[in-house]
Amino acid sequence: MAAPATPEADHHFVAPALDEIDRQLVEALGRDGRRSIRALAEQVHISRANAYARVERLTQTGVITGFTATVDPLKLGLATSAYVTLSLRQSSWRTLRAQLQAIPEVKHMALVGGDFDAILLVRAADNEGLRRVVLEKLQAIPEVLATRTALIFEDLASL
Repeated sequence: MAAPATPEADHHFVAPALDEIDRQLVEALGRDGRRSIRALAEQVHISRANAYARVERLTQTGVITGFTATVDPLKLGLATSAYVTLSLRQSSWRTLRAQLQAIPEVKHMALVGGDFDAILLVRAADNEGLRRVVLEKLQAIPEVLATRTALIFEDLASL
């Protein structure tokens, strides 16, 4: 099986052509990754074989990168969430990525343009846990020049 095409692997990446049915399948699986092929086929009015082939193709081409559960952080004991922005030493992202992935409280990271270089979603049990992540883990990384923390008061539903 060929590796999925990714923008990182190929700087000349071209997105696969998707029709309306492909988009409906991706949207349905995004809402519920456990939906059966039969239910997907019925929803978009195609045969099960066609739905299966399309989901396989979407997975093989890297459009679908995985099937995950959406969890409630509060029920996992993660009552404090924050966005933490990082100003980085230039050209340090590749070495920094592995260090950030090793911090279990970092749930999402992205490179961005603007006043800072990266933004992280950090979840911790409480404010003390968040403080430890920022001061003892993130600010201890030599490539991190500065951090800013924005506490999340309420998580709103995904759009």
